[in-house]
Amino acid sequence: MTALNITFTPDGSGHCLYSELLDLQSLGALVCTRATEIEFNPNTQRWEVRPADSSKLLFSHQSRQACLVWEQENVEPEPEPQPEDNHHERHRNTTR
Repeated sequence: MTALNITFTPDGSGHCLYSELLDLQSLGALVCTRATEIEFNPNTQRWEVRPADSSKLLFSHQSRQACLVWEQENVEPEPEPQPEDNHHERHRNTTR
């Protein structure tokens, strides 16, 4: 079983890669943003992991499952800056 690592910031926001190991909605409202894209490349016949906001190749493999495992082990969510006057507890996670 893969561990779920949740990082909490001083404003109470939680940041993690999305997982169903824990009911994340039990912590509060979710805001999900994509960290990576995993797509099949028909030219190379391999699955490729790229940042959602870039075309930089991070990892590739013949197995999509291997790409998912690599993502879980290597991609760390980046907390989004929160406004100073935001006192509402919010929980954010990143989907794959």
